Amino acid sequence: QVHFVESGGGLVQPGGSLRLSCVASGRSIEYVNIGWFRQAPGKEREFVAVMTWDGANIRYAASVKGRFSISRENVKKTVYLQMNSLKPEDTAVYYCSKVDRSYSPPIPVGSRGQGTQVTVSS
Repeated sequence: QVHFVESGGGLVQPGGSLRLSCVASGRSIEYVNIGWFRQAPGKEREFVAVMTWDGANIRYAASVKGRFSISRENVKKTVYLQMNSLKPEDTAVYYCSKVDRSYSPPIPVGSRGQGTQVTVSS
């Protein structure tokens, strides 16, 4: 079982940047596809980005493509989400999870962390 702890969220002005971190504990993430999701109050969960365990395949939601970048360091059991050119509509709780890429968009599977709040506002 892999457990995740997210961090790096905060309050940022439109156009600003944040870097989120997702640290896994328990089993290795070396062969695990991990992605980021977000959920805003009153809205459905939204897929954000996924990277396969070997980094060979990356997918982004259309709403963040070109602005967000996912990366990972398996040795550190950490997955990152670099968010640039943030918009108010990016405001949400962001969390990471194992991902089932057979769905479109991919869906989270297994446990998830508490998430980290990202608020984009002037």
